[in-house]
Amino acid sequence: MTSVQDRFRALHDSGTFVMPNPWDAGSARLLEHLGFPALATTSSGLAASLGRLDQQATREELVAHVAALTSAVAVPVSVDAEWCFAGTPEGIAETVDLLAVAGAAGISIEDYDPAAARVVPGELGAERVAAAARACRRHGIVLTARAENHLYGHDDLDDTIRRLVAYREAGADVVYAPGLRSPDAIGRLVRSVAAPVNVLAVAGAPSVPELAELGVRRVSTGGALAWAAYGALRDAARELLTAGTTTFRERGLTGDEVAAAFS
Repeated sequence: MTSVQDRFRALHDSGTFVMPNPWDAGSARLLEHLGFPALATTSSGLAASLGRLDQQATREELVAHVAALTSAVAVPVSVDAEWCFAGTPEGIAETVDLLAVAGAAGISIEDYDPAAARVVPGELGAERVAAAARACRRHGIVLTARAENHLYGHDDLDDTIRRLVAYREAGADVVYAPGLRSPDAIGRLVRSVAAPVNVLAVAGAPSVPELAELGVRRVSTGGALAWAAYGALRDAARELLTAGTTTFRERGLTGDEVAAAFS
């Protein structure tokens, strides 16, 4: 039987697929039931489920979260591993090993250091990607390298492309610059990097069919689905608190849908 890692890698061979980001086992089960071929964790969604802000979950909590998701679904799960919780190649490898045991089919590593609150120099980013790539190869895990420039106000597309080209050369299988939304910028990235490109679905970005036309291989949602769910909870709770009515029940899953998704 083909391993979950092999199945995930094969999804990147051609075409465009959507990989949404659940924040717990229940949302993962529902998304799998709806037909998505792969899922990914979201650092902000995980943190919110723990009552915290993004980048405040520990490595141990992430590993437990990944184990819970991979036990709940049969589709591949890629992991938003943030900074890989390590400042050294040995620490990065240890994080990859732990996530591999938890069942990860893919892992992403980013070039933003939360402790220093900065995007690191590209040379250091490439060294870190190389360390992650060596560890991922031992497990057959698909490695995604992220350039975080556009999430932190550094809208220098030339620098982003240089980084992602270097990260690809360092061993990344997929490249990703979250925050890009211009069709011209996305198209230029796709043409410049000889690797599958992931794009984050954000307000103002092209639609999935339009991204497919640009040559994007993978589309993810980050924390957006978690925030949509929390927004629905907020609206329902406000209705209950202020009006005392429960029309929100009409917008929820039916009993049959719950049974179909979770049985």
